[in-house]
Amino acid sequence: MPTTLRHLRCLSLCAALALPFATAAAPDARLLAASQKAEPEVIETLKDLVLIESGSANVEGIAKIADYCEKRLQALGARTERIKATRGHGSIVKGTFRGTGTQRIALIAHMDTVYPANTLATQPYKREGNKLYGPGIADDKGGIAVILHSLKLLNDAGWRNHAQLTVLFNPDEEIGSSGSSELLAALGEEHDVVLSFEPTAAKAVAKTEGVLLGTSGIAYATMEVHGRSSHAGAAPDAGRNALVELSHQILQTKDVAKSVPGTQLNWTKATAGEVGNQIPEKAVAHGDVRLQARDGAEKLKAALQEKVDSSRLVPDTRTTIKMEVNRPAFNAGERGRALAVHAQKIYAELDGRPLQLFPMSGGGTDAAFAARSGKAVVLESLGLAGFGYHARDEYIEIDSIVPRLYLASRLMIDIGAGVAK
Repeated sequence: MPTTLRHLRCLSLCAALALPFATAAAPDARLLAASQKAEPEVIETLKDLVLIESGSANVEGIAKIADYCEKRLQALGARTERIKATRGHGSIVKGTFRGTGTQRIALIAHMDTVYPANTLATQPYKREGNKLYGPGIADDKGGIAVILHSLKLLNDAGWRNHAQLTVLFNPDEEIGSSGSSELLAALGEEHDVVLSFEPTAAKAVAKTEGVLLGTSGIAYATMEVHGRSSHAGAAPDAGRNALVELSHQILQTKDVAKSVPGTQLNWTKATAGEVGNQIPEKAVAHGDVRLQARDGAEKLKAALQEKVDSSRLVPDTRTTIKMEVNRPAFNAGERGRALAVHAQKIYAELDGRPLQLFPMSGGGTDAAFAARSGKAVVLESLGLAGFGYHARDEYIEIDSIVPRLYLASRLMIDIGAGVAK
């Protein structure tokens, strides 16, 4: 096809996609039809992704899924890079599209799951009614699929109304993104809008699909007790039992976070001693901390230390508290909320389909790193509706595929046109 005719065709298709934007009550018929036609292809992509087991520690699986994602991006015309994570074994897949517009848009999702190798043997990919099952299918292989197929819809329509569109798939979100966090933060500084494709809760659970305006920060608390060792049979009283003191301190600190606004603490792991016939001189407990307040970690650490200093069960023992912040809290802010409200209007075009704006989640996501500088508008949970994340029988709802494709595609078009930002 001659260049001029191809250009006119692209303009025609883009205009057809853009016309309904002024009237929120009517869907974009072309885009909706394209989304509906793409549903079987999305299901095939989900099957491909699920059958590649890619737990965070699965070196071979992470490499295979990175190869798959990179090839799919290349097929869409992206210039791709493989960037070695600064920590860990995986590589980050980055795809870049150059356009003719002014807005810089980034799309993020993660390739790793929480499931160990061979999980498919007991939790196979399967379809039952409106559900597709498989380890990691919602969190976050559904997000990858929505990104790939939304881009294909827009590519087929000839849409290029962006200055730069960047896709980033990282291999370590489920273990804290320590090897990709700085790249995600840089992405937020370099782009105008970042769309994150973690799943939304299944309608069977939350009644309504949605987007997320906030996620918790994540930190790890460590409580360490130092006592004195002695022979457990011959001279137990000569020792100072660190395990007994640790038990006492866990009990008296378990509710401390309730007095520190915007924090949550659960002690999850403990170890003590080295041999069975010795009074342990050291005992350590680790706790999962969730943060909604920016200064929550510091305040919680101080409150915990004050509490353990206030009461000691075993004399001559010493208890210390350490706090390591892994992931900051995410708050979409006013600009993010405005983009979410625009997303609600897009969803309403689909026969009045509701879209819930969920204010906060106890989970932590990479949206927090992308939003760290405060430059980009960041919106979370544009992936598929599902449930059972990090558990048995994870699934997505098939009837969420078309609406999520439509939403993601329309959001990108509207951002490019300056209608939403």
